[in-house]
Order: sequence, then C-alpha cells, then structure tokens
Amino acid sequence: MRPARALIDLGALQDNYLLARRLGGGKAVAIIKADAYGHGAVRCARALEPLADAFGVACIEEAIELREAGITTPILLLEGFLDADELPLVDQHRLWTAVASPWQLQALANFTPSAPLHVWLKLDSGMHRLGLSPDDFARALQQLSNDPKIASVVAMSHLARADELDSDFSERQRVVFEQATQGFTGKTSFNNSPALLGWPGIHSDWVRPGLMLYGANPFPLTAEIPHVLRPVMQLESRLIAVRDLPAGEAVGYGARFTAPVSMRIGVVAMGYADGYPQLAPNGTPVVVDGVATRLVGRVSMDMLTVDITDLPQATVGSKVVLWGHQPLPTPSQIAETCGTSGYALLCGIKRVRREYIDASTGTAS
Repeated sequence: MRPARALIDLGALQDNYLLARRLGGGKAVAIIKADAYGHGAVRCARALEPLADAFGVACIEEAIELREAGITTPILLLEGFLDADELPLVDQHRLWTAVASPWQLQALANFTPSAPLHVWLKLDSGMHRLGLSPDDFARALQQLSNDPKIASVVAMSHLARADELDSDFSERQRVVFEQATQGFTGKTSFNNSPALLGWPGIHSDWVRPGLMLYGANPFPLTAEIPHVLRPVMQLESRLIAVRDLPAGEAVGYGARFTAPVSMRIGVVAMGYADGYPQLAPNGTPVVVDGVATRLVGRVSMDMLTVDITDLPQATVGSKVVLWGHQPLPTPSQIAETCGTSGYALLCGIKRVRREYIDASTGTAS
C-alpha cells in the first residue's frame, strides 16, 4: 500500500471549534464545506456533532451527504439553493438556507414547505459577491420576518478583508452591517475565522469558523495573534528510494536543483497529485525520522526528493512528515513558503488515505 497518508486529529478539531465558540461568545456554525477543507466532512461532522450548534456547507450535495451519514445537527447552505427545484430537498432534509439574491426570494415566496423554513438573509456589506444591497436587504428582512412560512431569519454578511489586520475595510463593513440591521431583533452572523482571531471589536450572535477549525492561521506568519490553534492534519509518507547524487548532478524535472557537493537524496511517495504544492521551492522544510531537513528539486506528480546527506540513519521506509503540528512545519508555514494559502493547501489534499485519531481514545483508524 502506498505510504502517503493524512492523519487527522479529531481532538484538535474539537478544541479549535470550542475556541471559536468562546471567542464568538454565542453560537458557532462549523464550516465543513469542501469535504471539511480536505479533512473528510463526514468524519469531522461526527466528531463535532456533540459540540456543534450547526454545520455550514456550500451546496445541497454536501448537505445530503451528511444527512445520509446520519448527521441530524442543523446544516446551513452557505450559497443557498442554486435552483428553485432544490427547495423540496431543502424542506425534506430540514436544511437552513442562505438567501442572497432577488430570484431566491421570489422562489421562496412561490414555495410552500411542509414546515416553516430557517433562512439566513445575506447583506452585501462590501464584498460585492453574493448578497442584497442595503435597501433591498431591509425590504427582504421585513418580508421574511412577516412570512408564516419562515420559522426564523438570521441576518448575515461576509467580511472580504478580515485577514488584513492593517486594513480598515472590515470596520467599514461592520458599520454597513450594523446600519442595515438596526432595529432588527433577530440573530446576526458576521464573523469568520480571521474576524474571530484578529478583530475583537466585531461581534455577531452566530459566528462561522472555517479555516481555524483545522488549525491553520489565516494571517501572515508575522502577525501576532494571542490564540493557539492546533493543526488537525499531519501529512506524511515514507522514503521509497535513496540515491547518491554526485557533485554537479541535478535531480528531478527541469534540473532545478544541482548538488553543490556529493549528497544523499531521499525519494518520497508524495507529489502534487496528492495535493503537495507543485511549486514548493528548494529548501521547503520537511522532517525525516524526526529530524528537520529540506526539499530539493521540483515536486513531481507522485514523488518529491529531500536532502538526507546529514541523516545517515535515513533509509527506505523512513518516515517523512510534510506538515503537522509544531515543532513540525505547520500547514500555515508550508503555505506561506510555497506562495499559497492555508485554504488552498488543505482543500487540495486528495488521493492520500485519511486516518483519524479518535478524540477520546487517541487511537488511529
């Protein structure tokens, strides 16, 4: 069996969720869209279900997968229904739905559910992606609040630049949101992961932690945040070959790395088809048999190569950790080194088998 695997620590996931809820001071929607950012939506939902107030997914397919796996916790469709024909499924599976466009409002008005629906009405407070204008939002809020087919309405919006701690754009969005919801007595939802971690002056009744659940920092590594996140995923594999590389010889596609002196090179069963960044530069940190070393050469589809010159004990079968929890390179460190984001890094994981560390027993399965 190919040795590449992602080891998922469900206890760390639970701890990060509880931190998000404490920071928010109210209820928290655990965002597990995109297969829980590459961590496995069903297993993550089962681990969080005793704790989570609700789950957030992108689309109805993701929601139905959770329902069919036995998840009964409320599930919010963050993009809402994408066609009026999906409303019977929203009703059947008792889903909460975002409403962000006039056509969705009209589709709701034309639909009669078997029981009143829970709606999250989205305001465009400045991101200009989804959401109603402030004027349309006010009218829709009134319309939905008076509709007997609607059980509850949460007023929501989304922050566009909360990961930029030196920008005032989040404060400007906060003002727009507070003005639009003035006089509204229902619940609000505004805070995402960077808002929870870096903007203590922004508050809402429901918060929506995503990236922070998985222990990745949404800010540049130079930013100081007072909260400790526990990385949930450890990506690892093993050496499948060891080569002696003479001085002046190159390794891998494109001869991107040439040995300045004679070196030992380890070949790792891990590549960009597994989700490891193809453009990871020479020197990207890796750990072999518990010792820090570096990537050398271009990452290929199924393999990458590491410097084991100073690791005489390293041999075929040696354990290689690509990222994990400190003092290992963290996903945030690897993302920054490779010029990508923690979001893209974790969501890109595929093909590797996932194994889960149970939160109560500490055993892997």
